Amino acid sequence: MIYFLHGDALASKPTLAHSMFTDRAKQFKNRVGWSVSVNDLGEERDEYDELNPLYVVVANEHGLHEAWMRLTPTVGKTMVNDHFTEITDDVSIKSPLIWECTRFCTSPKARPESSTKLMAAGGKIMQELFIEHYIGVFDRRMLPVYRSIGSVPTVIGWSQGEHNKIGVGLWEFDVVQYNQLLHRSGISPVEMELNFVNSGVLADGSSEPKSFVA
Repeated sequence: MIYFLHGDALASKPTLAHSMFTDRAKQFKNRVGWSVSVNDLGEERDEYDELNPLYVVVANEHGLHEAWMRLTPTVGKTMVNDHFTEITDDVSIKSPLIWECTRFCTSPKARPESSTKLMAAGGKIMQELFIEHYIGVFDRRMLPVYRSIGSVPTVIGWSQGEHNKIGVGLWEFDVVQYNQLLHRSGISPVEMELNFVNSGVLADGSSEPKSFVA
């Protein structure tokens, strides 16, 4: 199952949301070792979750998270502009054609194809909302994961003086790569199209928060 959920629609799926945020804590605090805050429920949340972002979530048959990412237009507040301009040479990235992709996360129990499904769904959003690039902040150790999925970013730069460096990169929409991701994930182009249409996510961003299942 693939869900597209705006932040203020998460309350309609509390079990899914809790599994998303607890898996985020496991990945970014426990496995990666980033300095992130975890609440009393074991959830990792931050200020960017308060901006009503668009979440793309791959879930299992029990309604629990397997893989997800958070998407936010760069014309508003973003993590890369607030905290990582030393990597971008003090250049703020702001464009309606560029969205920020953050907190790419997988569950320890995720099936191998979950990350590929997630990337394919992200490509569908780029195609339909006329997004030319995603910009994202990632740990260097994620590069082999991106290569295995088949979607590698163009690296803008790396942080300095850290054993496990933090990078900023750009993902560009590529229709050939998108179709390859669909094929590898087992989702047909028609199925993805129908589910996206039913999601209520409009190009002008004016849709009511909804979700869809693929």
